[in-house]
Amino acid sequence: MATAPKKAAAKPAAKPAAKAAAKPAAAKKPVAKAEAKPAAKPAKAAAKPAAARKPNAAFMKPMTLSPVLAAVIGAAPMPRTEVTKKIWEYIKKHKLQDEANKRNINADDKLKAVFGGKAQVSMFEMTKLISGHLS
Repeated sequence: MATAPKKAAAKPAAKPAAKAAAKPAAAKKPVAKAEAKPAAKPAKAAAKPAAARKPNAAFMKPMTLSPVLAAVIGAAPMPRTEVTKKIWEYIKKHKLQDEANKRNINADDKLKAVFGGKAQVSMFEMTKLISGHLS
């Protein structure tokens, strides 16, 4: 079924200059009226002061690391957030992030043990595999 090409909509003609010039300029309000208005109410103070964001206690609880994970980032107990930071420091230091797809991590010998023998994992899979080494 063939359809006819759509025609471009014609633009409306510009308004004549005489019509635009015929509009009266807005008159200025008298100053006396503006001064007669009551003073504006002062801004209300915030009902509750903005509380500082508190970290979730579950994430800040020090976790015991498995010996395999401890060989990579250290043996001291640390929170999950610190474990993730240390793993990323190790990955960046040893340039283990895949060049073609930055979401993939190429495991060296130490990380292969942590990743269950996998040579390459995605960064989302990595957090799942690491959580198995925390208690």
